Amino acid sequence: MNNYFIILASGQSKRFNSIKPKQFIKYKNKALFEHSLDKALSSQLFKKIILVVNNRKQIKKKYPRNVLIIKGGKERSDSSLIALKYIKKFNPNNVLIHDAARPNFTIKLLKNLINSLKRNKASIPVISSKDSIKYKVKNQLFNLNRSNSYLTQTPQAFNYKEIYNLSIKQKNKIQDEATLFIENDLKIKFISGETFNNKITFKEDVQNTKTYFGIGFDIHRLILGKKLYLGGIKIPFHSGLKGHSDGDVILHSIIDALLGAMRKKDIGTLFPDNKNRFKNIRSPKMLAPIVDILNKNNFYINNLDINLICEQPKVSKYRVAIINSLSNLLNLDKDLINLKGKTVEKLGLIGKEKAIACEVICSISQ
Repeated sequence: MNNYFIILASGQSKRFNSIKPKQFIKYKNKALFEHSLDKALSSQLFKKIILVVNNRKQIKKKYPRNVLIIKGGKERSDSSLIALKYIKKFNPNNVLIHDAARPNFTIKLLKNLINSLKRNKASIPVISSKDSIKYKVKNQLFNLNRSNSYLTQTPQAFNYKEIYNLSIKQKNKIQDEATLFIENDLKIKFISGETFNNKITFKEDVQNTKTYFGIGFDIHRLILGKKLYLGGIKIPFHSGLKGHSDGDVILHSIIDALLGAMRKKDIGTLFPDNKNRFKNIRSPKMLAPIVDILNKNNFYINNLDINLICEQPKVSKYRVAIINSLSNLLNLDKDLINLKGKTVEKLGLIGKEKAIACEVICSISQ
C-alpha cells in the first residue's frame, strides 16, 4: 500500500459569500474539510494524507501522525502542484487528489479508484448530467449529447509519476487534474461516480432539509459514599447518584433526547433496570450504541442544550471538563454543546441537596 491522499482546502470560496472560508464552515457538525479527512483516515488505504490549507494556524485540532498539513498556493492548480512536489520524497506509487468541498463521497469510491489504478494511469469518477447541456461558441449555441457528456468528480486517482511529470510542465490554470491527461491526449479510465458526491459551492448547498428535536429528562437521589459521575466524568463530591447504572443524569438525559428525536422509544426500553447485565453499567457504555444508531441512520447532531439542576456541585467549576467529555463521547464539536447550571432556590429534594436532575433538548438532522 503506497497510496497518498491530497485534500485541497485552500480555496478562497468567492461564490460561497462568507467571511469564513467555505472549507471551515460547519457541515453535519464538523468542518467541511474534516469529512474528507475522516473518511481517508478510516479507510486505512493511505500511507499519508496531505491537507493543503491557506494558513496552517487555521487548524486547531490535532490529527494522527500520518496527516500532514501544508500551505497551499494562490490557485487550485498551484496547491495541487505544491502537494505533489511535497510528497515526492516519499516515493509514492499512487495519489488521489480531492477537493475539500466534496464531503459526501464514500470509502467504496476510494477503493474503486485504487483498484482501477492497477490497470490504468488515471482513473476519474464521472456521472451523467440530468439536465440538458448547452455550449456557446461566440454567439452560437449548440446542444451537447447528454449520453456523451460527463460530469467529473473528485477524488481523482493517478499514477504518481505520470501526474507529477504533467503538473510540473503545466503553465496554465486548470480546473482539475484530469485536464492534464486530456490536453496531452493521454488515456483516462472513467469509473462510475456517486450522485451524492456533489460539490458544495453556494450557501444553499449546506442547508439542512430534515430536522428533528428531542427532549430528555432524568433525576436521581444522592447517596453518601458513592462516586458521582456527570457527563461521563468523575466529579469530586461527598455523594453519588443512586441508580441501576452509575446514575449519570446528563448522559441519561442526552440518550433519551437522541432516542426521542429519532423516534426510537426511550432509555428504559434499551437498558431495563430489571436486567442484571446492566447493573452498575457506566453510562458512556450506554451512550455508545445510541451514537451507533445515530450514525447508521445517517443522522447528525446540530446542537445540545443541557440544564443541570442541582444546588451542589457548582456547574461552572466543571463546565469545560464536562463539555470536553461530551464532545469526545459524541464526536461532536464543543461549540455545539451548551451546559447551564440551574438551582431550585432550596426547594424540594434538589434544594435540600438530596437529588440532582437534568434536562436536555437536542436537534438532529438527516
